[in-house]
Amino acid sequence: MSHSAVIHARIDSSTKEATERILNSLGLTPTEAIRLFYRQIAMRGEFPLELRVPNSLTAATLSKADRGEDVEQFASVDDLYASWDS
Repeated sequence: MSHSAVIHARIDSSTKEATERILNSLGLTPTEAIRLFYRQIAMRGEFPLELRVPNSLTAATLSKADRGEDVEQFASVDDLYASWDS
């Protein structure tokens, strides 16, 4: 017979709520998602997601975008494509 273990984790409420909305849309409970995550680690013998640290240029660009600096907006995909030619 399999024994159960309990995992306790703290997470900020906005992240929890946003994540649970997505899990709900997938038909998963938070417990099922955690079990799936742990099973993938056990089955693969490694972390199942690729985690990367952005280089300095990418980090600076993302930071500027978060502040709304140097952000371009386009009315359509065609306008976006046209901007690449100019």
